[in-house]
Amino acid sequence: MPFCAEKVLYNLHSRLAMSILIIYIFPTFCFVFRAERFIFRSIAWNHNMKNKSERPSWDQYFIGLVDEIAKRATCDRGQSGCIIVRDKRILCSGYVGSLPGFPHCDEAGHLMKKIIDDDGTTRQHCLRTIHAEQNAICQAARYGISLEGTTLYCSMEPCRVCTQLIISCGIKKVIAKKKYHAGQESRELLHQAGIELVVLLNETENYDNQS
Repeated sequence: MPFCAEKVLYNLHSRLAMSILIIYIFPTFCFVFRAERFIFRSIAWNHNMKNKSERPSWDQYFIGLVDEIAKRATCDRGQSGCIIVRDKRILCSGYVGSLPGFPHCDEAGHLMKKIIDDDGTTRQHCLRTIHAEQNAICQAARYGISLEGTTLYCSMEPCRVCTQLIISCGIKKVIAKKKYHAGQESRELLHQAGIELVVLLNETENYDNQS
């Protein structure tokens, strides 16, 4: 069989090319592939950790819902909302509004009354509406829901009347977003009743005709 130098050289070049591919190029490709996988996994892990760190706490979650509920309020002096929770489940909700079937403040205007305390302090209240906490408690009573041992979330610290209802119906914890400018008496009553009060922001809620 005749000797063919070109064929021999072709075979040698093919083997040499294959050896270079196996020894140099293939390991490099594997390294790059593994590096890319590592980078992609790191990016995904950082993204998940970022999302995890931004997840609201339960208190932030429920206060956020209170803010949404408060948008339904019909008295612009104190647009507040309230939800009552047991075991991280919402039982009832309420917002500032008039009695069912009665005109609201944004329809008929405020029904302002002046109240003079024993020390001569004059305070103004809108008597047309029911407070958010009262509406939430009334909703529970209407549908036969026990509030024993529950947590109440509200836009600001409750007034004295709301505090009395909170104590009477067995609520064990109150979490308010802001302070109430006349809330000292409520704080004392809650303390005497052994009810924990938590205020998330060191701010006092302000509204028109506040006194």
